[in-house]
Amino acid sequence: MASSKSKILFIGGTGYIGKYIVEASILAGHPTFVLVRESTLLSDSKAQVIGTFKSLGVDFVFGDLYDHKSLVEAIKKVDVVISTVGLDQLPDQDKIIAAIKEAGNVKRFFPSEFGNDVDRVHAVETVKTAFAIKANIRRAVEAEGIPYTYVSSNLFSGYFLPTLAQPEAAAPPRDTVTILGDGNRKAIFNKEEDIGTYTIRAVEDPRTLNKILYIRPPGNIYSFNDLVSLWEKKIGKTLKRIYVSEEQLLKNIREAAVPLKLILSIGHSVFVKGDHTNFEIEPSFGVEASELYPDVKYSSVDEFLNQVV
Repeated sequence: MASSKSKILFIGGTGYIGKYIVEASILAGHPTFVLVRESTLLSDSKAQVIGTFKSLGVDFVFGDLYDHKSLVEAIKKVDVVISTVGLDQLPDQDKIIAAIKEAGNVKRFFPSEFGNDVDRVHAVETVKTAFAIKANIRRAVEAEGIPYTYVSSNLFSGYFLPTLAQPEAAAPPRDTVTILGDGNRKAIFNKEEDIGTYTIRAVEDPRTLNKILYIRPPGNIYSFNDLVSLWEKKIGKTLKRIYVSEEQLLKNIREAAVPLKLILSIGHSVFVKGDHTNFEIEPSFGVEASELYPDVKYSSVDEFLNQVV
């Protein structure tokens, strides 16, 4: 019997967050398609993720974001399109919008978001530009009347927690820790696999249609100070806390090179401006994932840090 579950096409599916959402899609029983260039299947750097996808039964569709005809043909095969393209390709999602419009069959589009809610940020460069591009894509989706869900997944645990959000560190702090701002703004850290699970749960849910899906589980909301205290308890040691004022941080951002400039400017938005939690989720624009799907057993920050000790 043919699956009654939505067929999902991923664009950017072999990327950092994309691969987790592709795996979640397969595990949930969706016929799962990943748009790839033929060269990607032969690429050494993508060999591991391509191998995993093959073993899971992912369907590869040959095509290219920059080839309109192949994009339209790929989209016609599916019901839902999820974009997880990286930073450099964010503005080019207008090509996906044009192809969805032409194909005319898409029930839901998830543009590449998977971070802060870009309509509710107080950002400085370089992340300000990236947020603005994502916001422009949202407006374009809405203007075309394409049904959508935007996923605001906040910080990736696997990227930020192994170093306790210490930029350029290779391991978590054992002596001194640098804290941005006063350390009291609450940030949200979500494990990548959980982001995948919640995103796929939203695909066919009428409650998430034309809404922002916020991934804000209570066990993953921590201020920087609380995060450090939790870590100290785990290692049985008190760290020296060095606080970086907003003024100093802005100076550091101006003087930094990319990618550090980007990481520090995300830190400014999250830890100094509190952009993850300084607003209420109103039913008019958003829903919260752990409330919609209480059966999902997410990995808490506390549990995640146990693996890092």
